[in-house]
Amino acid sequence: MCCAEAVQQITYEVTDHTALITLNRPDARNAYTSQMADEIVVALAAAAGDGDVRVVVLTGAGADFCVGADLSGGRLKVVEKQADQPWLEPASRVTRPLYEFDKPVIAAVTGAAVGVGSTMILPADFRIAAQDSRFGFVFSRRGLYPEGGSTWFLPRLVGLGRASDWMISGRLIPATEALNAGLVTELRPAEDVLDRALELAEEIATTTAPVSTAVIRKALARMSTLESPDAVFGLDSRLIDSCSDSADTLEGITSFLERRPPRFPGRVPDDLPDFLPW
Repeated sequence: MCCAEAVQQITYEVTDHTALITLNRPDARNAYTSQMADEIVVALAAAAGDGDVRVVVLTGAGADFCVGADLSGGRLKVVEKQADQPWLEPASRVTRPLYEFDKPVIAAVTGAAVGVGSTMILPADFRIAAQDSRFGFVFSRRGLYPEGGSTWFLPRLVGLGRASDWMISGRLIPATEALNAGLVTELRPAEDVLDRALELAEEIATTTAPVSTAVIRKALARMSTLESPDAVFGLDSRLIDSCSDSADTLEGITSFLERRPPRFPGRVPDDLPDFLPW
């Protein structure tokens, strides 16, 4: 990682085409701090700029993913604001770049994922959790407010009724309920969660075209909220038209006909179409 010597509360490792970001305060159950948020942002920027990285896996060291904001001092710790620039709270510092990210993101969750531990993973594309994990949007029980854009993300995943239940009550959510509601995409024994996430990352990296995946990820997040599909019809037409001279499309069809694994030449972000509305 470009600034590895300055990273203290996470780890960053690239293996093959997967970047693994690990929250690394296990003694504090990965309690979240402004420093951790800023280090995650640096790691995401490194993954975004590395053309060999195709998937990001986000996990936590130790038994728990993240138990929420660090409240060890008896109050919420907030870094002093800069007078010359707008302040962005620590959860949004991570969820905003995750939402804007061009590459698939897999969250691998064990133990507790409470507060920001739950809101941080909402922009991920996959959330693989341990069978005994638990989630909680506990803000109302701490006199706090939801952060990280979670009042936008959560209803899109589980519906407004379920989001209202979870957020207003602030109760803990068992893994099976999270799975049935759509917050979690898959449950595994705790010892298998990270291996499964890395296995899925490898599958995506070796079978899908990075450019296509990036466009699909962004289109789903941005176009599905529009009032009508008219704008999507127009975008789809331009995208399909661009496939006629796309090296990725040629490779995808050829590899399918030849019954061999694809070797997509396109890279993110360099080869993204220049007409995307976002």
